[in-house]
Amino acid sequence: MHVRGPDRLDRLRLPDGRHLAWAEWGPPDGTPVLLCPGAATSRRLGFGTDLVDALGVRLVSVDRPGLGASDPAPRRTLTDFAADIAELRQAVLGAAPLTVVGHSAGGPFALACAAAGVATRVAVVAGADEFASSVRGLPDDLRGLVDLAAADPAAAERAFAEFGSAEALWQLITRSSPEVDLAVYSSPGFAPVFRRAMAEGFAQGPAGYARDTLLTTSRWPFAVADVRTPVDLWYGELDTSPSHSPDHGSTLARRLPHARRHLVARAGGSLLWTHAEAILRSLVP
Repeated sequence: MHVRGPDRLDRLRLPDGRHLAWAEWGPPDGTPVLLCPGAATSRRLGFGTDLVDALGVRLVSVDRPGLGASDPAPRRTLTDFAADIAELRQAVLGAAPLTVVGHSAGGPFALACAAAGVATRVAVVAGADEFASSVRGLPDDLRGLVDLAAADPAAAERAFAEFGSAEALWQLITRSSPEVDLAVYSSPGFAPVFRRAMAEGFAQGPAGYARDTLLTTSRWPFAVADVRTPVDLWYGELDTSPSHSPDHGSTLARRLPHARRHLVARAGGSLLWTHAEAILRSLVP
């Protein structure tokens, strides 16, 4: 398993004065595919980086506000993130249809782009469902966090910040991942890029991660049933992470009007990288 670093790095100044940072791979005039990375993971960790040139894909990965090199926006919402991507699309990506990929905790951000009409197609890979709404079978500790986020959002955000560090996140991932995923995360061509991306995710401290986690564990500001964009849901049958949809996206698939669910045999939560070609080919004409 090998993921190369970005071909290009840049930042966009947004109308409110903040900067939104992104990385990209592949031809600048390629078909744009935007990646919303997982929890506290910076723009530097792409996927399918050995495929984008041949497929003609311009892969763009963004730092959400307060992570990596993007300026913070302490009271931001999922809808605010979609508005940031709309600005990025207009200023940088052009008028071509935009596919947005959300990995793990990035899934709700990708769906927010669909709900806002920014994305014309979405892929959610090992993504979180709307835990506050309809997912059953959550572990007790995660259910407790969801309940706290509903009852006292400020207290929940403080609790997430107390946990937030690159090392704590690495330990959580390695404790909750099956062997098929640990083989990827610890491989020499992947681990250094992954660890660096997590370190950059916390470069400004834990506030960005805490805000992201509050948004993903709270009710989303859009109705999933109203998302009319085609959505591909990708899950590995061996994925055991408590932060991903515990039913491998089956509930989410039933709620989305135009969803296509892929349950991949012998794959785990790392299928964004182990099955990058299948994911990209399903999105690019």
